[in-house]
Amino acid sequence: MRHAVDLNRADFFANLKREITNEQVYTYSALIRRRINHEPTAYITGHKEFYGLDFVVNPPVLIPRPETELLVETTIGLVNSSYPQSCVIADIGTGCGAIAVALAVNLQAVRIYATDISDTALKTAEINIKRHCVEDKISLIHGDLLDILPERVHIIAANLPYIRNKELDELSPEIREFEQKSSLDGGVDGLRIIERLLLRAEKYLLPGGTLLLEIGYDQGDRVCKMARKYLHATNISVMNDLNGFKRVVSITTTGRTGSNR
Repeated sequence: MRHAVDLNRADFFANLKREITNEQVYTYSALIRRRINHEPTAYITGHKEFYGLDFVVNPPVLIPRPETELLVETTIGLVNSSYPQSCVIADIGTGCGAIAVALAVNLQAVRIYATDISDTALKTAEINIKRHCVEDKISLIHGDLLDILPERVHIIAANLPYIRNKELDELSPEIREFEQKSSLDGGVDGLRIIERLLLRAEKYLLPGGTLLLEIGYDQGDRVCKMARKYLHATNISVMNDLNGFKRVVSITTTGRTGSNR
């Protein structure tokens, strides 16, 4: 209703007795029909709140999830404790730019490379970067995973596809019918793309750098095992989300360019 009558929350509740026009009634009814057909509210309104910020979203771009806020919080905490003066971050698979923008808004001395293989995603991310006035902190790069980074970084943060093939058809209609499959599909075991990132990550991390990965609720042990196999890790830890599920893996490395494979 607020979207149909073009009012923010405060103005809407301050004008509850105001009559709406016939055109607004028609618009509201059309929006309700779309929602009844399982179209996500974020795609209907074109907006989604994430980490206290408003983001423009559209159907080709994955809708930001509350669970991903843990990845942002973990990154902010790491920067403040280890790199308060200057930090270079790579946000791999940036989508609408939610992670990169949230970091840029909440951190002072950062430079962020936000990468994505989708041109459409990068165009949406550019809108959100300008919307929150952080153009001076974020550089958008088109390409796959890490090989397009122009330099080694202190932190790699990534929310990559991690849903198993066989689970895609079991997702809710809102996700299954409307969100981009390529943004969800992690292969047979859900870790196909994450494994590719782990194989290359150390080459793009500065000495003592950290890789932060969002994962599925039951993937923590396997991702940690992969990290020990492919990286010279000095510390590996897993953080739980608010629901108690393993959600973010933190891998601190020596920064060597070889691997344990």
